[in-house]
Amino acid sequence: MSSVRQIQVTFDCAEPRRVARFWAEVLGYAATPGPEEVTPEDDGSWAACVDPSGTGPRLYFQRVPEGKVVKNRVHLDVRVATGLRGDERLAVLEAECARLVALGGQRVRLLPADEENESCLVMQDVEGNEFCLD
Repeated sequence: MSSVRQIQVTFDCAEPRRVARFWAEVLGYAATPGPEEVTPEDDGSWAACVDPSGTGPRLYFQRVPEGKVVKNRVHLDVRVATGLRGDERLAVLEAECARLVALGGQRVRLLPADEENESCLVMQDVEGNEFCLD
């Protein structure tokens, strides 16, 4: 029986470097290839970003010819307000949302707290991939 040691999350996209830069800023990751790693033969068909601490998964972005058509079946939850509740949680979510909108993200909607879940914000990255601020 094998044991998985690491995972990579792969995004299909039109502009891999642009999407990688966005996610690197969101998560505090380092984008690759950096300007010093780009070669004349590089066609920009891929990019990645990695957690500098080495603990988070690598995110890989690959160019595909087709555009995004439907809702993601898998999405990332960016956990910025873990353990917070009520107005304090909403303030943290709103502040992070404003930062990500300035990077090119888009706010979709607030999912208000209910009996089971705390509030979260649904957003989209620079190519329309959904994610949640949680």
